[in-house]
Amino acid sequence: MTLSIAIIGAGPAGYYTAEAAQKKWGADVRIDIIDRLPSPYGLIRAGVAPDHQSIKAVTKRYEATNLAPNTRLVGNVMVGRDVAIDELLSLYDAVVLSVGAPLDKPIGIPGDDLPGVVGSAAFVGWYNGHPDHAGLAVDLSHHGAAIIGNGNVAIDCARILAKTVDELSGTDIANHTLAALATSAVRDVHIIGRRGPHQASFTTKEAGELGHLTRAQAIVKPGDLPPEAEDAALEPGHRKMVTHLRSFAGQPRGDKPVTINFEFFRRPVAVEGADKAQRLIVETTRLEDGRAVGTGELHAIPCGLVIACIGYRTEAIAGVNWSDALGRFPTDDAGRIAPGLYASGWARRGPSGTIGTNRPDGFSVIDAMVADGVTGSGKAGPAGLDVLLAARGVNCTDFAGWQKIDAAEVAQARTGAPREKISDIAKMLQIAL
Repeated sequence: MTLSIAIIGAGPAGYYTAEAAQKKWGADVRIDIIDRLPSPYGLIRAGVAPDHQSIKAVTKRYEATNLAPNTRLVGNVMVGRDVAIDELLSLYDAVVLSVGAPLDKPIGIPGDDLPGVVGSAAFVGWYNGHPDHAGLAVDLSHHGAAIIGNGNVAIDCARILAKTVDELSGTDIANHTLAALATSAVRDVHIIGRRGPHQASFTTKEAGELGHLTRAQAIVKPGDLPPEAEDAALEPGHRKMVTHLRSFAGQPRGDKPVTINFEFFRRPVAVEGADKAQRLIVETTRLEDGRAVGTGELHAIPCGLVIACIGYRTEAIAGVNWSDALGRFPTDDAGRIAPGLYASGWARRGPSGTIGTNRPDGFSVIDAMVADGVTGSGKAGPAGLDVLLAARGVNCTDFAGWQKIDAAEVAQARTGAPREKISDIAKMLQIAL
C-alpha cells in the first residue's frame, strides 16, 4: 500500500523532509506539504536578508522536490484553524511538524512593550514583505537604533538600516521598506552584546560585509578586544571573524555619516521613553567563568528603535505537546513527538544552525519512521484532505498557483530587482486560484 505523509511547513525543514521521503520510498509515498501561506519556502523567502540573493538559489532544489509527481503543495491551509492535528493523523500514516520558530522571544525588561520596540522576526518580516509583518510600524525618525543580540540576524538588521537605497534597490527588499529607508533619520546603529568579541556568534562573511558599506563605518572599542594572542585558541572561522572586528577597532573615524557601533559587554536592563522608546538603558558587564556579570554601571543609548535579536519560539498547536521552557515541541533525538507524529528543523531542535542544518533533520525523521514501522495503511491521505477542506470551504492553493504568484512578483519588480513580493494574502489568492 502507498504510504501517505503530511509535512506541515513549506520551509527548508519541510522540503528536506520531503526530499528524504522521496529518496527512501520513491513512487511508493504520497507527500502533502501544507503551509498556511500561498507562498512556499519559509525563511528562505521571508528570513534571508534581501541583499543575500545567492542564498535563495536553494529554492530551485525545493522546486524540484515539489514538482515530483508524488508531492504537492497545499497552501493557504492553517493547522489548528482549517484542520486539526488529530484529523491529519487520521488521514495520513505520518505527520511531520516543520513549522519553524516564527515568534520572537520577549526581551523581558521594563519598557519592552513601548512603541518602537520590535522583535527581529517582525522587523525582518517587515523588510522582506512577509504578510504578517508588512504593515509593521517602524519608526526611523530618531537618529539612534539599538539592536540587541550578537548573532548574524543582528548584523543583518544593522546592515539594512545602514545601507543606502542604491545599495538595496537591486534586491528583493519590500518597496514599503525601501521608501521608509529613503527618509530614515537613523545615523547611529548600536549592536548590543552581553559578552565580548570572542563570544559573539557572527560569521566571517556577515562581519566582513560591514567594512564595505557606502555610507556606514563599523566601530569597535579597542578596549573591548582581548589580547590578540588569545585569538589563537579560537576555531579558524571564528578567529577570522574576530580579525574583522579588530580591523574595525584599528580604523580612524572617517567622514561616513552612519556608524555601526559594537557595544560589547553591555546588558539591556530597560527601555525608557515618554509613550515610545527613546533610550535603551544598558549595564556594563564583565566575564566571570564565561558568564556576563553586571557591574552596576549604567549607560543610556539614545534610540527610537529597539530590535531584539535574541531568539525565536515555535508556535503552539492545539493537540500537540508543547514546552514553554523549550519554546518548541519536546521530541526525542530523532524528532518523535507521539506515535505517527514527528518534528523536523527548528520545531524539533530550536532556532539554531544554518539552512543546510535542516537537511540531516529531515533524513533523521524519515529514518525514525522506518524504525517505527510506519507503512502504508490504507488511510485516505491527500484525497481525504481534499474532501475535508472542500467541505469547510477552504480555498487551498497548489504549486501551480505559487508559480503564478511568482511570475506576477517578477513582472512587477522595480528595475534591477529580482521581484517585488506580494504581501497581501487576498491578492495572492486572487492570482493563484
